[in-house]
Amino acid sequence: MADPDINRAPIAADDGRRARSRSSRARIVAAMLDLVAGGEVGPSAAQVAEVAGVGLRSVFRHFRDMDALYREMAEAIESQILPILMRPPEGENWQQRLFDIADRRAMIFETIMPYRISANVRRFESAFLMEGYRRQLRLETEALAAHLPEAVRADVEGARGLNVILSFNTWRLLRHDQNLTPQEAAAVVRRMLSDALARWPQE
Repeated sequence: MADPDINRAPIAADDGRRARSRSSRARIVAAMLDLVAGGEVGPSAAQVAEVAGVGLRSVFRHFRDMDALYREMAEAIESQILPILMRPPEGENWQQRLFDIADRRAMIFETIMPYRISANVRRFESAFLMEGYRRQLRLETEALAAHLPEAVRADVEGARGLNVILSFNTWRLLRHDQNLTPQEAAAVVRRMLSDALARWPQE
């Protein structure tokens, strides 16, 4: 009669390897997020491996290249901001809803700023990151357009101006280039938005 423990041993060993693999992968992603959040705009695989406490070969065993690691990072950030992004804007009219969108984007942009700056720096060397950059711009534009009345969408220059005011690039300029605090940057965005909305009648 076969010893049942003999059959269980290979299964247990395989489960152990899978658990270690998942743990290593999670540490690598966490290391990438920590490095970028700490101001390392373009971390190398060697830096990620050192912070994660794994070998360099382990990084590329889990991620074939840095683009794959950036993709995992983007998914982790997206899962964090998606609940905020998907909540319908509040307000009695479309203008008030735009101010709610402005406040919400300020929170989102503040959260993702180091990661988007990091991706933007490398996008000229990566087709994947360049496509991600263009996708983000497209999503920002489409999400805003969905809350604009038809008459405002028809005012192409005006609608484009609103999109610039509420864009990540404007937030980055205020926070990163002009070194404003989040509160100061949010106040500037709301002022620009208020001035822009003055051209349309209140509804």
